[in-house]
Amino acid sequence: MPSKISNPDFREALKSPDIRLWISSVGFFTLGSRALAVVIGFQIYKITHSALCLGWLGLIEAVPALALVSIGGYVADHFSRRKVLLITRASSCVCAAALAALSMQSYTHSLLGLYSVVFAAGIARGFADPANTAFEAQVVPKTITINAASWISSAWVGCSVIGPAVIGFAYAAWGAIGSYLLITGFFIVSWASTLAIGPKPQVMPQQKEPLLKSISMGWRFVLSHQPLWGAMLLDLIAVLFGGVIALLPIYATDILHVGAQGLGLLNAATSFGALSVMLYATKHPPIAKAGRNLLFTVAGFGISVLIFGFSKNFLLSLAALALSGVFDGISMVIRRSMVRLLSPDDMRGRISAVSWMFICSSNELGAFESGMVAAWIGAIPCVAVGGAITLAVVGLTACLAPQLRGLRFDPQTMERVH
Repeated sequence: MPSKISNPDFREALKSPDIRLWISSVGFFTLGSRALAVVIGFQIYKITHSALCLGWLGLIEAVPALALVSIGGYVADHFSRRKVLLITRASSCVCAAALAALSMQSYTHSLLGLYSVVFAAGIARGFADPANTAFEAQVVPKTITINAASWISSAWVGCSVIGPAVIGFAYAAWGAIGSYLLITGFFIVSWASTLAIGPKPQVMPQQKEPLLKSISMGWRFVLSHQPLWGAMLLDLIAVLFGGVIALLPIYATDILHVGAQGLGLLNAATSFGALSVMLYATKHPPIAKAGRNLLFTVAGFGISVLIFGFSKNFLLSLAALALSGVFDGISMVIRRSMVRLLSPDDMRGRISAVSWMFICSSNELGAFESGMVAAWIGAIPCVAVGGAITLAVVGLTACLAPQLRGLRFDPQTMERVH
């Protein structure tokens, strides 16, 4: 499905010092945030021995992030995105250091403090996510959007794998305090990389509308552009109903009987699949027939989920998860590029905020949905229904969203082909 362009240089984006710095910023921030999720979850479970407390942990971060992301989009369009990122990256450093300090206290008295810091991190995330997407468009020239998106997404996925793995050894050696200090170091490098990029020209809205009206403009733009809402809806449905990550412990223990080591491999399979195809996409960008490719990849994701759902063979399950990662990786590159290429400069923050609301909702609610439905009808039927719903939505979207289905870009100019 990826389309080959004439004489592509897969290292083109890496020739820019600013893009290399941006990849460093994204990579180290991902290392820190993914490692932080592992440590805080393990620490809270060690304190409470309660699965419900782990559920509250995700909700406490998600609520402020989702509540504030629309305001964060407004801020990203009306103020310096670079400054917003520097402030939120610095907040992450402070939060990680605060967690290290709290870990010096007795477990009983530190629980409320841990939750409070996670809530503060969720507030920062509500402003950081839209600014992050919008500032990336200022750093990356339009003509190399796909190549850069592939490298940046590869860094994100790769660090999503490395961060949790590294922090596990760090926790065993240095405990929670040392782990949080290492995470603080990751965040500091991310902040310094962002600072080193330097200010970039930013198109500001010519008129400053009232806050609510300005926020609604982002939603109206997305809803009036079929390719954007179609792509966001596809991703929302695929992750909400087709995501299986939350159910992997059940598969590893009760269905595949592979234990903790097998569970680790199952978790890694999706990310490795995504990483491999993202690196491939640096040389073969799937943008010429973006809409068609997006529909095919989401359909492929649904089929992979169905194979995994019914598989009782460990190797087949690994292959199915890796394949789902391949399809999701192509989808991620296309969707990331579409938001960049179809968004006006002065509205990019607000449009990115809408995109992030879809992403956050699908991830958090998807895990909740998987657990509830699996408890009701069982893990295998839950995954099977999710895969079937994903395929049905792809077919429905292909019929009802012809503009998305026919979306094309010129690989040379990155302009939309009508």
